[in-house]
Amino acid sequence: MSLVLEITDSIQQVDAQNWDDLVGDMPLLSHAFLSALERSGSVGKGTGWQPYPMIVYEDGQLAGIMPLYVKSHSYGEYVFDWAWADAYQRSGFNYYPKLLSAIPFTPITSQRFIANNAKIQALMIDALGETMHKHQLSSAHVLFPEDDSAAALKQAGWLQRHGVQFRWQNENFTDFEDFLSTLSHDKRKKIHQERKKVAATGVECLRVKGADITPEQWSFFYACYENTYLEHHSTPYLTPAFFQQIGQSMPQNILLILAYLDGKPIASALNIYHQTTLYGRYWGALQYVPNLHFELCYYQAQEFCITENIQYFEGGAQGEHKLARGFKPRPTCSFHKIAHPDFANAIQDFVAKESQGIAAYTNELEERAPFKVQHT
Repeated sequence: MSLVLEITDSIQQVDAQNWDDLVGDMPLLSHAFLSALERSGSVGKGTGWQPYPMIVYEDGQLAGIMPLYVKSHSYGEYVFDWAWADAYQRSGFNYYPKLLSAIPFTPITSQRFIANNAKIQALMIDALGETMHKHQLSSAHVLFPEDDSAAALKQAGWLQRHGVQFRWQNENFTDFEDFLSTLSHDKRKKIHQERKKVAATGVECLRVKGADITPEQWSFFYACYENTYLEHHSTPYLTPAFFQQIGQSMPQNILLILAYLDGKPIASALNIYHQTTLYGRYWGALQYVPNLHFELCYYQAQEFCITENIQYFEGGAQGEHKLARGFKPRPTCSFHKIAHPDFANAIQDFVAKESQGIAAYTNELEERAPFKVQHT
């Protein structure tokens, strides 16, 4: 068996079909999604996200891949290490650039070492550490790995950091009311009231799958997306070209939800989905309507999951308000390798204390679960 590991500067140097054969049915790791980020200029020169994908060939055949980037900042990661960077700088060391395995701007748990077998996975983990030292980088980070990748990193001695996200599960509900019947009376009443208030304004919602999205609807969505950042005095990560490209290359994985008032669009939410999971991604509104965010980003998407028999709806990072809308807390993690031994020890102590807080926070969330109390 001959194994060859390479690190290149673009996913476009890897055959799309071979890449997707390894990835399987995961749209956010697909060649179409990741290459659209590159081709649209959303990652690459001037963005602080330099593509650096790792690839492994076994006897000449693609057998292992990893989305990998060299980062010159910590934006768009959803695992916050700004304090670590600040401590490095104050001590006279450079925290950036650093090595990062993640899906850009996407806090989604999924495969990171996408390989045929454990031997190739171990080779890739070793290569991450070697690359960090070879290029004198401060650190290497693997964000939101699934269980297999996480177990391999833990066994390799990487520092584990814990987090929490929110996920909704479709328990074979027949319709939205069937889902609401699982909630407590107060939560069910609140959702009914929110939806009635939105309907009373005259707002109408439209769910459009990727192939049916018109150029005008894409343009309107981007205006909403851009406005969300402007309201927070920030700049959008993703370019209009990115959305145009995924609209063309992976329409079977896209759901756009639009809100209309008096026949004119006023808000939108974009989701990525496949057979088992819907991922809530981007939202924005050009006109404020109370509770419209909840309608577009949660209730409409939950109804879509029920209609399409999609089991999970990943709500993404942050947002305790999701709890009252039927989402449950679920653990996430990230793994970190710090080159400087003194900083590695200090960060290990920090993460240990942080984990205690995360555990207490998760217990508190579970105690506030919105579901009916089951009596035995």
